Amino acid sequence: MSKKTLTILHLYPKDMNIYGDYGNVLVLKRRAEWHGYEVKVIDYNPGDDFPEKFDILVGGGGQDSGQDRVQSDLQKIGPKLKTMANKGAPMLVVCGLYQLFGKFFQTQTGHVIKGVGILDIETFAESERLIGNIVTKSHEFGEIIGYENHSGKTYIGNITNLGKVIKGAGNNGKIDKTEGARYKNVIGTYMHGSLLPKNPKIADWMISKAATNKYGTFDKAKIDDGIAKLAREHASKRPR
Repeated sequence: MSKKTLTILHLYPKDMNIYGDYGNVLVLKRRAEWHGYEVKVIDYNPGDDFPEKFDILVGGGGQDSGQDRVQSDLQKIGPKLKTMANKGAPMLVVCGLYQLFGKFFQTQTGHVIKGVGILDIETFAESERLIGNIVTKSHEFGEIIGYENHSGKTYIGNITNLGKVIKGAGNNGKIDKTEGARYKNVIGTYMHGSLLPKNPKIADWMISKAATNKYGTFDKAKIDDGIAKLAREHASKRPR
């Protein structure tokens, strides 16, 4: 019998892939393989044919210019992304694409880059950059370890946050001490690093959601996460 398959859609890798965010794709692919799945990764950039089906979506951060370049294409595929999100597809969007999965991102010059509205968030760029190591406490995933670097200040509406900030700034650094946002199986976050190598619980959660959506079950393999645990310990002790 052939192995079960999972397809990862990497959204806008040419324009939205900084601060090591591609590592999230690599971790999902390798861990899914360790769990016994054959994995296909599809890169999608503006102008490409949007795939009919995918099981997991991953998107990273980018500069304002990169967000501008993908804006019109993102609006075009937005209805398909919303449909997949509403069906429970696991998605991880970081920094720039986190902002554009919300209502809008307003730059420091007042230029508004429209989002697709999957997440009930609004983001405004300010002169201060929020940079440094960050630790967030999540109910579902425990402590999440990452690194943030953003001038956008995000304010969440009627939506669940990813977690509460223990060390760092998070969504806006001054209002609610929250980090990220969640809608169904969609996770938006400012945490780079990349995020998933140091947070395998989130990676396995995404894989389990994808496998259950597609096959009805998920058979979890036993994986030695000793290196990830060591990386978490060192990263959590590093100064802000």
